[in-house]
Amino acid sequence: MYRKHEEGINYLIFGFLAFVLNYVLYFIFADAIAMHYMAATVLSWVLTVVFAYWTNRTFVFKSQNRDASAVWKEFISFIGARVATEVLEIVLMYVMVDMAGINDKISKLVCQVLVILANYVLSKIWIFKKSSPDAD
Repeated sequence: MYRKHEEGINYLIFGFLAFVLNYVLYFIFADAIAMHYMAATVLSWVLTVVFAYWTNRTFVFKSQNRDASAVWKEFISFIGARVATEVLEIVLMYVMVDMAGINDKISKLVCQVLVILANYVLSKIWIFKKSSPDAD
């Protein structure tokens, strides 16, 4: 069963680890260091994206790109997609915390679930898509 669903299972495992990393870093920055929740959100995101790129490239989508320009394009695409989903997270955090008055920790949890789903879709169809052998 694992072999049949390896990519999805690995994405869930490493997505969960990225979620935990992001959430732990957020708590450290927001509570232990007493950063504003928006600064804590962005800083935890930056560190998590580096982890996520490496795990997605290596263990989830098993990218075969070795050429420097192909890896660079892949990395830039990954960062671009993650920037888009981070903007989504920041907007949702603002709406949920500042406008709706929902607890920032609960809001962060809801946002992370939505972001993880969006990141998988973007990674699967845009960043780490498998090219056909006769493609350029």
